[in-house]
Amino acid sequence: MKTIVRKSMIPLYATAVTWVLYALLFPLYQVKHFIIAAIAAAVVGLIGRALCKDVVEEVPEKEPEPETTGNEELDKMLADGRAALAELRRLDDDIADEKISADIVKLESVSNRIFEQVKAEPRKLPQIRKFMSYYLPTTLKLLNAYDQVSAQGVDGENINATKDKVAGIMDSIVAAFEKQLDSLFGDQALDISTDITVLENMMAREGFSDDMIRKSQQSAPSAAAAAEEDTGEGITLEL
Repeated sequence: MKTIVRKSMIPLYATAVTWVLYALLFPLYQVKHFIIAAIAAAVVGLIGRALCKDVVEEVPEKEPEPETTGNEELDKMLADGRAALAELRRLDDDIADEKISADIVKLESVSNRIFEQVKAEPRKLPQIRKFMSYYLPTTLKLLNAYDQVSAQGVDGENINATKDKVAGIMDSIVAAFEKQLDSLFGDQALDISTDITVLENMMAREGFSDDMIRKSQQSAPSAAAAAEEDTGEGITLEL
């Protein structure tokens, strides 16, 4: 809700009426008359301000326009992602266990990078469908269960078992989220490997690679020696 304070206009109207009435009832041809009128108007305005309180209204704030990309499926993913990130932040605030809280922070960070990467490259949206439909909601379900049993404030067989099971799988969940993020860069890694292979082959053909330069340096002395031998054999001295 947004608070709006509306000032009453009655004091202003009362001040203006005071000036008009004074002008009608008393002369206004000397400076002192204007001073008296101004004082009278100011007094009436102060009285009106004291009697007429400001009006305070609670107005609901306008909801921000939902983010749209023109891709309905991508828009839904982004909306679900924002809701999931908000829930992870809430769980981080509620859960006191430092290890669980640290894992939640990692999950939030990795998840946000997944959403940003898919937003930048919508063609990768199919790669995270299972992540969005199963892994992420199941993780939230487990963390909510941990949060609920932790809030009971007592130790019990079932409560402790639930907490231990969730805590025991958190490392695997974090690793799975990180692997999901890594998988989004598979095409890029393949492209880089291909570019490097092509570049190495071209450098080798042009004689720019380190291997080719080393081979040339190693072969240079041998070639020079061979040339000297050839020169020596070709010269005969007759005595």
